[in-house]
Amino acid sequence: MINLKKLAILGSTGSIGTQTLQVVDQFPEQFKVELLVAHSNWQLLLEQARRYQPKWVVLTEESAYQRFCAENRDASLVVRYGMDSVLAALDALQLDMVVGAMMGAAGIAPTLKALELGIDIGLANKETLVSGGSLVRKAQQKSGAKIIPIDSEHSAIFQCMEGEKTCARRILLTASGGPFRNMPMEQLKQVTPAQALKHPNWSMGRKITIDSATLMNKGLEVIEANWLFETDYDDIKVLVHPQSIVHSMVEYGDGSVLAHLGRADMRIPIQYALTWPARKDNSLEKLDFTKLAGLEFFEPEWEKFPALSLAFEAGRTGKSATAVLNAANEIAVAAFLENRLSFLGIPKLVEDVLNHHNLVDIESFEQLLEIDQWARLQAESLIKEYHQ
Repeated sequence: MINLKKLAILGSTGSIGTQTLQVVDQFPEQFKVELLVAHSNWQLLLEQARRYQPKWVVLTEESAYQRFCAENRDASLVVRYGMDSVLAALDALQLDMVVGAMMGAAGIAPTLKALELGIDIGLANKETLVSGGSLVRKAQQKSGAKIIPIDSEHSAIFQCMEGEKTCARRILLTASGGPFRNMPMEQLKQVTPAQALKHPNWSMGRKITIDSATLMNKGLEVIEANWLFETDYDDIKVLVHPQSIVHSMVEYGDGSVLAHLGRADMRIPIQYALTWPARKDNSLEKLDFTKLAGLEFFEPEWEKFPALSLAFEAGRTGKSATAVLNAANEIAVAAFLENRLSFLGIPKLVEDVLNHHNLVDIESFEQLLEIDQWARLQAESLIKEYHQ
């Protein structure tokens, strides 16, 4: 008899969460969903709860929680509200893996909790390592829990490094270049949210799609790679690869380069995280090399996309710099989507917030929250100054 792997999916109604459930559908005999967590999409969460029969569901938006309770007819389902309930559910349930796909800094606390409990993490939330990398490292080392990356690039690096990590010379991290790769810098001043949300290759959430357009997403991935693979920033090279077929590469000291290739489908790295260390057949469309026109690689345009430089600089600076970078960027992206900030204003705001910050070591989650909150308030204050 096969033991079902018991899953918690944090952010189950988002892009990664819904695709994770599609992977579960491919292997119903291998996975059992025990916990679903969502923010406000109570209708979709209700559908998911009816289909996957978890023991717990948690909503982190109060009105959505109330609507869910009003519509729920399953008396055996534990329905709770708030982040404290997410943490309580992780404590109460016997889980084999937590898929961390909550958006933004909200995903940090449950990831730390799961690691402290010794539960493996399928990590799709960049902010967890970008903001709280030192805390995550401590929790992981203490419990021995594993972090299996779900981001396509980090999954690629993880797979290329398996059994070879000590011989790796550098990471070659690929980036699509986003929708404005060929747009002259002068035209970037007039970019609208609608334009920025049209990613050429990937279907993702709104925030990460804007991050991809500014290349901040790649910057966050650089910081994440530093923590995940213990690789120095000087040994992480970003390459713009418009086709998004090579998801990343690892260069070895003997001159060999191992590359991970595949279609632009997030279900592939999600499945690998869920089934690791096994690799399973699935019904997804496979890569057809005869239909590839070619694979191109370019240096990033650093001046045109300054967010990438900001991320490298914050990563090298260390301490609280990356937490401030992340929080300020979240505010900047939200302001852009609300037409309160220009596209080029996103990296400018992040840089200005960093310049106002006094660096400190992050030694506790409570301290991290204080720094995060300071950066958000500082960013909002600066946006108001921009409009004066």
